[in-house]
Amino acid sequence: MTDNRDRRRPITRPKFHHTTFATLKLDEMVEFYEAVAGLEPVYYGVNGAWLTNDEANHRIALLALPDLKSPVDKGHTVGLHHTAFEYADFHQWLDNYERLAARGIRPFLNLDHGMTMSMYYQDPEGNGVEIQFDAFGDWAKSKEWMWASQEFSDNPIGEYFDPEQLVQARREGLDWEEIHRRARAGDYVPAEIPQVHLPELW
Repeated sequence: MTDNRDRRRPITRPKFHHTTFATLKLDEMVEFYEAVAGLEPVYYGVNGAWLTNDEANHRIALLALPDLKSPVDKGHTVGLHHTAFEYADFHQWLDNYERLAARGIRPFLNLDHGMTMSMYYQDPEGNGVEIQFDAFGDWAKSKEWMWASQEFSDNPIGEYFDPEQLVQARREGLDWEEIHRRARAGDYVPAEIPQVHLPELW
């Protein structure tokens, strides 16, 4: 019989299911994730909430644990930088930006990574939340581009953009492929380049 101890991958791979946050701001966190990514509570109690925006029983869990301490210099310490949610196309993604901006919820960072266009928000606890769409419209193609392209290797962070300039370009009749191409060319760079670090809220 062949020794199988060196097999490093599971034969059947599990799918990513959810992320859990400890929180001192349970109600604010529930409101934020419902506004930004459509996550609604399946269960919402005094000590926690379990939220979903699809068929899963939950995608984000929020635990209001006793004796939690406020973080120190959270935006500049190791750990989770952000979670991400993906829209099906450019128009849904940009519509979501306009909807949130009208409520005063704006991203702190916007990047065209090549395989995605992405806006980064910050939840009430200071955690990052990426809202993106796949520019290839096909995960197999975007994965291949990340793996094979010199462009991504040279600049994996991507190009900064101002979302208001994207809104204006769409109003002027540019199609999303042209907007994406121009963003990659640096045509929509914001007046001030933000840090990729999470802004410090504590």
